[in-house]
Amino acid sequence: GVFYEVIQSFPRVEEDVEVASFVSSHRWRRHSESLKSVDTNRASMGQDSLEPGGFTDLLLEEGHDNTTQIEEDTDHNYYTSRTYGPYDSTSRDLWVNIDQMEKDKVKIHGILSNTHRQAARVNLSFDFPFYGHFLREITVATGGFIYTGEVVHRMLTATQYIAPLMANFDPSVSRNSTVRYFDNGTALVVQWDHVHLQDNYNLGSFTFQATLLNDGRIIFGYKEIPVAVTQISSTNHPVKVGLSDAFVVVHRIQQIPNVRRRTIYEYHRVELQMSKITNLSAVEMIPLPTCLQFTSCGPCVTAQIGFNCSWCSKLQRCSSGFDRHRQDWVDSGCPEESKDKICERNIDTTETPMYSTTTLLPTTTRFRVLTTTRGSTTSHLPTSLPTEGDMKCALCAASTDNSAAEKKGGTLHAGLIVGILVLVLVVAAAILVTVYMYHHPTSAASLFFIERRPSRWPAMKFRRGSGHPAYAEVEPVGEKEGFIVSEQC
Repeated sequence: GVFYEVIQSFPRVEEDVEVASFVSSHRWRRHSESLKSVDTNRASMGQDSLEPGGFTDLLLEEGHDNTTQIEEDTDHNYYTSRTYGPYDSTSRDLWVNIDQMEKDKVKIHGILSNTHRQAARVNLSFDFPFYGHFLREITVATGGFIYTGEVVHRMLTATQYIAPLMANFDPSVSRNSTVRYFDNGTALVVQWDHVHLQDNYNLGSFTFQATLLNDGRIIFGYKEIPVAVTQISSTNHPVKVGLSDAFVVVHRIQQIPNVRRRTIYEYHRVELQMSKITNLSAVEMIPLPTCLQFTSCGPCVTAQIGFNCSWCSKLQRCSSGFDRHRQDWVDSGCPEESKDKICERNIDTTETPMYSTTTLLPTTTRFRVLTTTRGSTTSHLPTSLPTEGDMKCALCAASTDNSAAEKKGGTLHAGLIVGILVLVLVVAAAILVTVYMYHHPTSAASLFFIERRPSRWPAMKFRRGSGHPAYAEVEPVGEKEGFIVSEQC
């Protein structure tokens, strides 16, 4: 990396930056087959508010093949990208013509437009999702990239960037060079206009832009690329095209009181093919689902999105353990909690992922580490380096226990309903039989119960010559061997 001067920065710039050599293993891989069937027209969706114009001052050279050139989607775990060639109409649609935007919303940064290796903080008017985190402030650099980190240090080119074309650009060498940005409430466009390389001015001017949309999409547009990007020298400045993110871990130095060390771990990087960056080309990157999107335990631990998501009840957060909140995750004991604690029984399974699910396959990603040290009046507990065990899903057993509980509860509920129905049927049958016997005393059922009446009941007497029987209570005439002797009918 190289050092940048950050102007208008808050909090203040961290000093004493050095690159450490720590390496950690982090295993994940998304299954990309389900991502291949993305609509090729999706790139132009949601661009109406940007009023894209385009390329009216550039013409394609005659004699070239004007067939559509669209690269297949490339899966980058956190993003999937698609590259549009110079002869594809979508690349023109994705370019935002800032000259046609509202003048009061387009800002030319005077300092960045006249300096070399400078960066300035810019506030966003909307929440921009980046690697699952929402940003409201970024740092625009003269070197053709945007720094997205919360901890501002001088080595901005190392990690945590959005780089349409990071190189040793120096806007101060030409009066026509400017750094402009435009924010309409749903998108931020940063454009590097007619910038030259500081160490090779004769190559010509470069014009390109980066668009950040509020749905998380990132679009790189290229208007003037006078030379192949692969030919740009990286001797004096890194040359990068893509994205990067990292987390910051704070360590307390026991030998030096009130001093803590900040270590920045780059946990993921998107590297785009530089050979595809040409005049009138464009790249669109669509965010993929992360663990951070889940807000309850059940959907978190059962998610099939390509990450081993774990739930931390103390933070009420779902995470793989590798994101910008790694410090809080470790300090709160979330790695230990995810190993032996399961979700509560009442798991809300109604929440569904925002994106299609994918399958987990193992690969290895190396960590690049950036370390900063500064004095502080506060101290933090030391945190450990990231381990592969943090990524293991220790709460997956919750789904099995909950399924068994649901089946058991459903069986008891069904049995209770059947029992109630049987009881109701028995009572109804008894009432119907009683009514029937009352109105039909000469029926077999009535005579059956009359013959087996208790011995102390009054006898039944019928009137002679009557079509209907009548009941009358008579006094017993006498008893013999325990039976009542009554008058005969």
